[in-house]
Amino acid sequence: MKNKRIVEILRFLFVGGVCFFIDYFLLYAFTEYCGVSYLTSSGLSFTISFMVNYFLCIGWVFSEAKKQNVKQGIVFIGSSVAGLGINQICMWGFVELAAMHYMIAKIFAAAIVTVWNYILKRRAVQI
Repeated sequence: MKNKRIVEILRFLFVGGVCFFIDYFLLYAFTEYCGVSYLTSSGLSFTISFMVNYFLCIGWVFSEAKKQNVKQGIVFIGSSVAGLGINQICMWGFVELAAMHYMIAKIFAAAIVTVWNYILKRRAVQI
């Protein structure tokens, strides 16, 4: 049981890392090359990386999720929507209030959202 949880956490962190790079790259590309504001870019990049994350988590990270019911799916997706809200609030706060560059702010926002996502997604697959 303990080893299974460690493997699960390692998989979650790996998937999260891959999705972070997708999110980070898209944030930069949308902002710098498409001329989209950092906050809009952040929402778009987060949403795209969330979709990749969702399918990887269901298929590989949380083995119990393969037997997911509607209630679990709603909690799982709902936690990510809330994660988007947390991401956006963090991005705004770090950039506008703490005067961080948006790419640095993204690192801090992602760290906060990662903890949120693991806790809530873990609970979602246990319902």
